[in-house]
Amino acid sequence: MAGRSNIPANNSALIAIIADEDTVTGFLMAGVGNVDLRKKTNYLLVDNKTTVKQIEDAFKEFTAREDIAIVLISQYIANMIRFLVDSYNKPIPAILEIPSKDHPYDPASDSVLSRVKYLFSADSVASDRR
Repeated sequence: MAGRSNIPANNSALIAIIADEDTVTGFLMAGVGNVDLRKKTNYLLVDNKTTVKQIEDAFKEFTAREDIAIVLISQYIANMIRFLVDSYNKPIPAILEIPSKDHPYDPASDSVLSRVKYLFSADSVASDRR
């Protein structure tokens, strides 16, 4: 299985979060938060003062870190950096779009769901040709 990414074997894979205050607080209370020795966190709290550049930088940082296995991002925030989310194609860390309190989930704009639908529709078309 060459080319397959592996999660570090030391059982320290983290979940990163890019979301609004309520969502981040909920995950921090559940024990997901982490601050390393360099004072780097595994979350970005997005409010009305957060710039798109800061969101882009956090997304790039979280997807480049080897200790992160999943990046949870509120869907409305993912829409702000849709070009980055859609162009990301590595299996680890997995990118999952989640709803927030003020913004309901829209399956039509979920990049993971649209990729899965595309793969299954391509498989269906290929199997029909046999």
